[in-house]
Amino acid sequence: MLRLITDFDGPIMDVSERYYRVYQLCLDKTRYADQVVTELSKAEFWQLKRSHTPEKQIALKSGLDAEQAQEFSLLRKQTVHTEPYFEYDTLVPGAEAALTKVQEAGIDLVVMTMRRVRELDYAFNKYNLGRFFPENRRYCLSNDYVKTRDVEDKPLLMAKALAELPPAADTWMVGDTEADITAAKRHGIKVMGVESGIRDRSQLELYQPDLIVQNLSATVDLILS
Repeated sequence: MLRLITDFDGPIMDVSERYYRVYQLCLDKTRYADQVVTELSKAEFWQLKRSHTPEKQIALKSGLDAEQAQEFSLLRKQTVHTEPYFEYDTLVPGAEAALTKVQEAGIDLVVMTMRRVRELDYAFNKYNLGRFFPENRRYCLSNDYVKTRDVEDKPLLMAKALAELPPAADTWMVGDTEADITAAKRHGIKVMGVESGIRDRSQLELYQPDLIVQNLSATVDLILS
């Protein structure tokens, strides 16, 4: 049996609009009443996120001072994963077709994400994605899980999955961050980095995945060939 373990945000969901809306909100709430700030365009902002620029650096670039940057960073952390903003997430173009291809090919499909149950359920319900992932193929965080760092939490989720899933002859992991690559490597699983998410190619290269491809469609084409 061939298995594909995919991250959710990046390969399947495009979170750039959510992150940008939260950036705009935090900038607006943190600036002084008469302060002139420089709101980055979405393209500029997303390029900074993809090159792993720290939040405080983004705040400073936008014209906030050091104290405000601290406040901005904190507010962003509290807001970015909250209910009102998940509605801005959209499907990555071609992702749904790629999942259909995987399913039709009889490949065992697993989702592994740092989203909490309610956050994953929200997207599954909105885009009818549950049809690709039965309950026992969904690995995410419980609603009350206390996060540390994704790069620490994701390998733990991978360990849980590997302990519970039936053995597979061949397994690939696909993801868009250092956490995905670290989780796969720590457990001896081949991993592809995708450029459709929150890290650019140069950031992905630092963690040495087996391959770097454009998106989930390219991943699936490679696996099926």
